[in-house]
Amino acid sequence: MLRQGWQLRAQCMSGEECMNKDSIGGCCTRLKTTGVGVFGEGASGTAADRLFRVEPGHNADFVLEQAALLMGCVSKLTQHVLFEQDEAMICAAHYLSGMAKAMVEDVAHGMMLGCSDNINDAR
Repeated sequence: MLRQGWQLRAQCMSGEECMNKDSIGGCCTRLKTTGVGVFGEGASGTAADRLFRVEPGHNADFVLEQAALLMGCVSKLTQHVLFEQDEAMICAAHYLSGMAKAMVEDVAHGMMLGCSDNINDAR
């Protein structure tokens, strides 16, 4: 089992596809993004003025897979930065992790809405 974990990590680090339809696909098919996940300050620098927003209506399983792939890139970038002081790599890791965070936050918001709908339906 440990060997398989290292092989999977090696595939992810080499850029090969490390998630497939059997990994998480279909677990959240009814859950959709809501459009509340945001990233990047706009020109005004306020929380209300964001550069990027997750579009509503995407399947949560697809969005979580994309977030995991982005975090794989962040991991690889930060490992390189440990040995090479490269400001561009640090900046790229910051932006990619922020995008992944926005995606996960959006799915979490959709999950909370789904849970509250289920509670209201039960009443």
